[in-house]
Amino acid sequence: MGVEERRRQLIGVALELFSQRSPDEVSIDEIAAAAGISRPLVYHYFPGKLSLYEAALKRASQELAERFIEPREGPVGARLLRVMHRFFDFVDEHGPGFSALMRGGPAVGSSRTNALVDGVRQAAYVQILAHLEVEKPPARLELVVRSWISLAESTALLWLDGRRVPRGELEVQLVNDFAALAAVAAAYDEEMAALVRRIIAGEPADGPFAALSARLVALGAPPA
Repeated sequence: MGVEERRRQLIGVALELFSQRSPDEVSIDEIAAAAGISRPLVYHYFPGKLSLYEAALKRASQELAERFIEPREGPVGARLLRVMHRFFDFVDEHGPGFSALMRGGPAVGSSRTNALVDGVRQAAYVQILAHLEVEKPPARLELVVRSWISLAESTALLWLDGRRVPRGELEVQLVNDFAALAAVAAAYDEEMAALVRRIIAGEPADGPFAALSARLVALGAPPA
């Protein structure tokens, strides 16, 4: 293999192993065996496990950021639901790797690793604003979007610890969480209120936002 081809192979092998177990538990010997090469040859391409770990995280972060890319067509609620489905696909497939990316592993404290995580968050933030058709977000909208991205991260990490809540329900819940955060902000800010009204106007009766409204109304209704 050429140098770049071999590097890509090793990164892919490492990412697969890191997706199955914590990076702390994966040795260079295991990576070499999975790649079908010797341990010294791994060191020929990467100075150590830390550099290979960071390269694998870089690929993982790029793939995770791509999960937030969605055609800007149709109701916003349906778009966010598709994004959440792809996001949880990644979390489901790369559980330990996702945890390592968000919580840190052997590279904890590394500025490069932190930059990768921040890059994913910023990519998600930019994509959400694009779906909302907002170029210069007011302060409250920025708080809503960034808070929601953090909520999606923490929800996914908690879900991985036992998966006690059905994944599909969490995907819908997170879309509804976005609507709820936006609605609360709209109660204090006319710009946010105008944005929420515009979103709701484009939502179908069977969309996730409309379903949330129906559930809230039902909660307030007196018992039969």
